[in-house]
Amino acid sequence: MIQIENQTVSGIPFLHIVKEENRHRAVPLVFFIHGFASAKEHNLHFAYLLAEKGFRAVLPEALHHGERGEHIAVEKLAGYFWDIVLNEIEELDVLKNHFEKEGLIDGGRIGLAGTSMGGITTLGALTVYDWVKAGVSLMGSPNYVELFQQQIDHIKSQGIDIDVPEERVQELMERLKMRDLSRQPEKLQQRPLLFWHGVKDQVVPYAPTRKFYDTIKSHYREQPERLQFIADERADHKVPRAAVLKTVEWFETHL
Repeated sequence: MIQIENQTVSGIPFLHIVKEENRHRAVPLVFFIHGFASAKEHNLHFAYLLAEKGFRAVLPEALHHGERGEHIAVEKLAGYFWDIVLNEIEELDVLKNHFEKEGLIDGGRIGLAGTSMGGITTLGALTVYDWVKAGVSLMGSPNYVELFQQQIDHIKSQGIDIDVPEERVQELMERLKMRDLSRQPEKLQQRPLLFWHGVKDQVVPYAPTRKFYDTIKSHYREQPERLQFIADERADHKVPRAAVLKTVEWFETHL
């Protein structure tokens, strides 16, 4: 039987999914981060399949989302996008420490994955946490600074007054540089990393992520099986079942 528990640690709500017989045993753990304007429950299919394979799956609730939501309009929520991403990266360490203290992680085997905003969060977390042993980015991007600049340019082109001091913009830009994996690919340290991206994606552009993959292939020359990019020619910004199954398979192989 698969157990689903809604828990909270340090004010962070999350779903904890695991086989009943593994509830109090140390097993590999996978964090799965949801996308923008989504919620933790929307990725239960990933968690169920991971739990079936013997993993402990943890689905955190991002700031201003789901049960942490404050009924903010999507347009306004978009203004908090990068604050949400950076906050999620910090909170991952809080959750990791919790499960570590409970003795529920087998041999430090921790995986991290996410869709869209969750994939972006995953790639940023790889710049700071060497305890992440394997990762999967579904429709994510490592290019934090480039994406932020594109957002600013788009807002300006629309003639929208964002009413944010220039100092605040520059401060955020500096914080994003620290988590921009495209600027520090050496921090991957040849850890297993899978990308899935729809070629027709109009939300998180395909090309920059593919370009990043192509630039880091040389880092994996000795272990090419640890790096993979799946390009779906027909897909836009939606993850098909095949990518879900490939995600589970990736952690089975590398975690």
